[in-house]
Amino acid sequence: MLTLHPLQTMPPMPNLDLNEIMRYLTETGKRTHQLWLTSESLGFLARGREYRSEFHINPSYEIQYSVKGDLNLHYRTPEGEEKVAVVPEGSCLFQPPLVPHSPRFAPDAFQLVVERARRPGEIDRFHWYCPNCDHFLHEETFVVDDYKADPVSRAYENFFRSEEFRTCRRCSTVAPAPATR
Repeated sequence: MLTLHPLQTMPPMPNLDLNEIMRYLTETGKRTHQLWLTSESLGFLARGREYRSEFHINPSYEIQYSVKGDLNLHYRTPEGEEKVAVVPEGSCLFQPPLVPHSPRFAPDAFQLVVERARRPGEIDRFHWYCPNCDHFLHEETFVVDDYKADPVSRAYENFFRSEEFRTCRRCSTVAPAPATR
């Protein structure tokens, strides 16, 4: 039984209607909806990540549950090799901290993501690699203290606005900007 101090109040325990949130994301064209943010964890629902090309490196674990559709989680091994973990609908994946990963799933697919809230001073990194020779292209860094700020979109905007960032220093290939989402 949970015993609270007399001055302590019970924290809110929202019952979230994921179907309604999926409908909202689809109708508005938005890609994420933050479900909660506490000092210990954050949760959000994400729609379609078919356009992702970067590898996100965050200091937290991630729990990714495929609510609808399949997830193809591209990740890089410590040796730098790119691999793909397939997470079918109804399945859950635990990803340790600091694994470079790129979640890719169809526009009509949805992922429930739970992470540890970032501690003060922790930084998320976003890496891009040349689509031709796999040479490192660019890094964007952000403090992710609230997913409502949409750090992934901000990292993308910074990267794709700059042809210099997208140009490979090894083979001169220019990474193409994705089609408008």
